[in-house]
Amino acid sequence: MNHTPIVRTTFLFLLLVISLNGCGVYNFTGGNAGTAETFRVEYFQNYATQSPGSTFEPGVDRDLTQALQNRIQDQSNLQLVNNGGDLVYEGEIVEYRISPMSATAQSTAAQNRLTVAVKVRFYNNTKEDSDFDQRFSFFFDYDAGQQLSSVKSQAHEIIFERITQDIFNASLADW
Repeated sequence: MNHTPIVRTTFLFLLLVISLNGCGVYNFTGGNAGTAETFRVEYFQNYATQSPGSTFEPGVDRDLTQALQNRIQDQSNLQLVNNGGDLVYEGEIVEYRISPMSATAQSTAAQNRLTVAVKVRFYNNTKEDSDFDQRFSFFFDYDAGQQLSSVKSQAHEIIFERITQDIFNASLADW
């Protein structure tokens, strides 16, 4: 009787168990909040018009604030609070700009780019050496023949997804 397949299967199973044992618990989406249990996101004011070339977009401040709150709630076990908070996010929208990106043979824009930039101050009241004051930005390119209003919701979704993920990673991803 040949025991080779049984021995091989047992060996592979033991190898798998040993290798997984050393990995511990790993969360592919969540971050390392340390001892923090709560977080607060202050309302991100829209100061984009203070940047030359930027425009004011109504509602973008509310949408970004909510997107960051949702990102942290979705990717961590932290509880959102209105006052206090172990982790505090505050900042402002400092750029909301539409720029031509590429030209056609007739010297007109073929593509436009919407860029949004945010200045974020992060305070970790449980671990002070992780505080930061940093700028985050991202963009969305669209056909110059389209009005921003026709792609705005898609553009905001993509831009906010990237910016909030970058903020989350900077504050909570302990890579």
